[in-house]
Amino acid sequence: MNSLRRLWAITQKELRQLSRDKLTFGMVVMIPLLQLLLFGYAINTDVRQIPAGLVDMSESVSGRLLVEAVKATQVVHIKQRYVGLQEAEAALTRGEVRAVLVLPSDLSRRLSDGERVGQWLVDGSDTVIAGALLGLRAMPLGELRPDVEAAPPTFETVLYFNPSRRAAVNIVPGLLGVILTMTMIMFTSAAIVRERERGNLELLITTPVSSLELMIGKILPYIVVGLVQVVIILGLGHLIFAVPINGALSQVLLATLLFIAASLTLGLLISTLAQTQLQAMQMTVFILLPSILLSGFMFPYEGMPVPAQWVAEVLPATHFMRLIRGIVLRGGDMGDLLPDVLWLAGFTLLMLTLAARRFKKSLD
Repeated sequence: MNSLRRLWAITQKELRQLSRDKLTFGMVVMIPLLQLLLFGYAINTDVRQIPAGLVDMSESVSGRLLVEAVKATQVVHIKQRYVGLQEAEAALTRGEVRAVLVLPSDLSRRLSDGERVGQWLVDGSDTVIAGALLGLRAMPLGELRPDVEAAPPTFETVLYFNPSRRAAVNIVPGLLGVILTMTMIMFTSAAIVRERERGNLELLITTPVSSLELMIGKILPYIVVGLVQVVIILGLGHLIFAVPINGALSQVLLATLLFIAASLTLGLLISTLAQTQLQAMQMTVFILLPSILLSGFMFPYEGMPVPAQWVAEVLPATHFMRLIRGIVLRGGDMGDLLPDVLWLAGFTLLMLTLAARRFKKSLD
């Protein structure tokens, strides 16, 4: 009986301590709730409304009817029209659309002769999206081709950037974003907390180092760590899995540095909010889960409901996925992907400013 009383006393003490630690208690509720919402609501492998472009060289009634038939499948959403193939290919490189439907000038003759009536230019870097678009090759034309028996596939399909549809080509650049998110935020989220727990914070207060200088000094060493990880992942991915690096290495370096800075400054802000290293780790996990599931690494961004896409747009990992895949796989540059570049730069400045102000408040 005495043993049970002692056991119950310790249990009560732990429960009271847990109830006082509001952040930990909140994570107990929020992490399973977050996973339930992400997996049950936001994650969807049945991709619909894929952004697509159109090059209609026929400018005919048949062409307009064919486009409406394609829209009716709800697989794609025709959001842009292009004058020629060069403009359409540039849009694919920028990631503006994931596919382009090209209708030839002799569309009416092809319909009557039972030939293929058009061509899909598909961004094959995402195998899930490529698979959904390949399903349109044999799309029935119904009233547009009523007299043709045993017709061939409706469309010809050309896969850009990953014609063999190898999963490693899509995964390896994305894995870079996940690993950098995990390590960079994890390392720096405990930076200020560790100084506080070791009693070094008081020493820093007495030095002439400003809050901003301290924040920048905390993240500089980890930039080197991040670059080492980039070399390991992309280097081994290229050597072992034959992942192509189509863009310039200088562009890869600049994009990676921008993302590393964004992740490190986010980690610093967490470090100024957390009271213990355990809390810092819990908050890191809270950021890491959506970054893996909503950034487009595992599941297509286009398959998510609109509210989930809003959350994804806040995450630095989402913008880096577009940047690194656009540069490494599609051969683009940072000028082609300028909105994501500007977003990451603005995010870095905002997080660094907030972290410096939070640290200054803690000194008071």
